[in-house]
Amino acid sequence: MKVSQKDSEKIVWDQMRSPSGAAITAQNRALPKLMVWLILFVSVTYVVYTLKLVSTSRACDGDPFFITTPRQSLSSSVIAPNTTVVSSPSIRNQTVQNPPPPTELRHIVFGIAASAKLWNQRKEYIKLWWKPKEMRGIVWLDDVVNKSLDDNLPPVKISGDTSRFSYINKQGHRSAIRISRIVSETLRLGMTNVRWFVMGDDDTVFVTENLVRVLSKYDHNQYYYIGSLSESHLQNIYFSYGMAYGGGGFAISYPLARALDKMQDRCIQRYPGLYGSDDRMQACMAELGVPLTKELGFHQYDVYGNLFGLLAAHPVTPFVSLHHLDVVEPIFPNMTRVQALQKLMDPMKLDSAGLMQQSICYDKTRSWTVSVSWGFAVQIFRGLFSPREIEMPSRTFLNWYRKADYTAYAFNTRPVSRNPCQKPFVFYLSKARFDYSANRTVSEYARHRVPHPACRWKMADPADLNFVEVYKKADPKLWTRSPRRNCCRVLQSKKGGMVVNVGVCREAEISEM
Repeated sequence: MKVSQKDSEKIVWDQMRSPSGAAITAQNRALPKLMVWLILFVSVTYVVYTLKLVSTSRACDGDPFFITTPRQSLSSSVIAPNTTVVSSPSIRNQTVQNPPPPTELRHIVFGIAASAKLWNQRKEYIKLWWKPKEMRGIVWLDDVVNKSLDDNLPPVKISGDTSRFSYINKQGHRSAIRISRIVSETLRLGMTNVRWFVMGDDDTVFVTENLVRVLSKYDHNQYYYIGSLSESHLQNIYFSYGMAYGGGGFAISYPLARALDKMQDRCIQRYPGLYGSDDRMQACMAELGVPLTKELGFHQYDVYGNLFGLLAAHPVTPFVSLHHLDVVEPIFPNMTRVQALQKLMDPMKLDSAGLMQQSICYDKTRSWTVSVSWGFAVQIFRGLFSPREIEMPSRTFLNWYRKADYTAYAFNTRPVSRNPCQKPFVFYLSKARFDYSANRTVSEYARHRVPHPACRWKMADPADLNFVEVYKKADPKLWTRSPRRNCCRVLQSKKGGMVVNVGVCREAEISEM
């Protein structure tokens, strides 16, 4: 039967109106709705999961990874020392490592190299800085000495036999082998709770509070070999610019000392031609792959003569040690070496962090330059000198070969001025005390009365001053900040004297001529 086009359109229209046709249309309409609901469900799930992840993520300053411990297994797990269990709505039973307590004097063990022949003389230096109730350490001697019941000295031991080691340096002495093994021999004594071994000589004086400040900067659980160079450029060339000089003192962390002990005797056998103990130690450090970490406050003082130029322009770093006390002149005039060092102990007790720290300022009304080396001396110069000049040590000393050669030093120096008007007037520390009412230290410096050449400059004469009084607040946190010289200000003068205030530089304050 023939169906016309019009009839076929009618049949299709009737089908669409029929129940079966309605189902097809509803199915076509439901498909887009299903897709919309599916997309909405996935989006909501993603947002909820993201919010959950953010709310349980670690703090910005926390550990990069953490492990949550199931509650049922926490009682059977072992919690390491210095850990704390943290409980919060989002983090349950997390263990966080507490930082170790700061390094203190009790964490340091000293190994002091001494000679039986010089013991009676040099033990007086050790008495100056040794604190028997607070310190641990051993004096290692080459022979038996007459022991006296002196509670102000560390215990004395005889170094082990080193005859099995070869020594072929014709200029040196084989005692260098004995001294190089002091750190290892001290380690073998088995002392507990040790973080650092510090090596020094019997003519080394330590400022122990500053030693602690320096070592506190470093992680004692890592390998560290800390010290400083010689002041002599030639000495550093001959030995090494990567070697710590033992007279000035050096520090070795406990883990490094353990590693050294395991290999040092074999290491020493490989270097029979080296001169001293310091270069043998550095040779073993090189085999261990540990470089020298330089701290300029350890002072070898390989010089002769007067240390004034070096001490009056100390670098901006804690004053840790000084050495070769039998070679240089007493640091204060008209005193024995021991008496001069005893005098230095007074400001050291008041503010060890600020000891020897230089400040530079100007008395512009009288055109004077003032340099304060706190706890030691004050210098007053006629005229205005730039800080760049004054912070350089003046050459009041000879090099290690007893020559006045400015090229022989490993740092910049300036000559002692030949102009009679530019010779500084020096005021040495006479007394120091703490002013409790003003909460500050008061140190007084008396003029060193030596002849001064005649000066024709038409200006105020520092010879009219008899003393300089310096006010300074103790600042034990000085070296927790970035290194910077303190500033000083010339205050209203007293009759026959000058008054100076020293302290942390104020906002925008500089040493401006």
